[in-house]
Amino acid sequence: MEETLLKILIISYGATGIIDTIAYWPTIKDLWFLKKPSANIQSYILWTITTGIGFLYSLLILPDWFFRFVSGMMFLANVVILF
Repeated sequence: MEETLLKILIISYGATGIIDTIAYWPTIKDLWFLKKPSANIQSYILWTITTGIGFLYSLLILPDWFFRFVSGMMFLANVVILF
């Protein structure tokens, strides 16, 4: 069971780059086309999820303390902005 969860995490982490790129679209649309002065909440929800996956990946897969710190700070920043 644990190995299956780790495989899911590895695949999810691999997909975060694609998901993050897609997540830019609502914010680009709001900023560029609708002239709204802030980022879209849907984008921040996706960014928070993907940075959370990256943080879990750093904790469970990589033995790199610096990556753990950076990914943890990115996740925390997204959570703070989201809420």
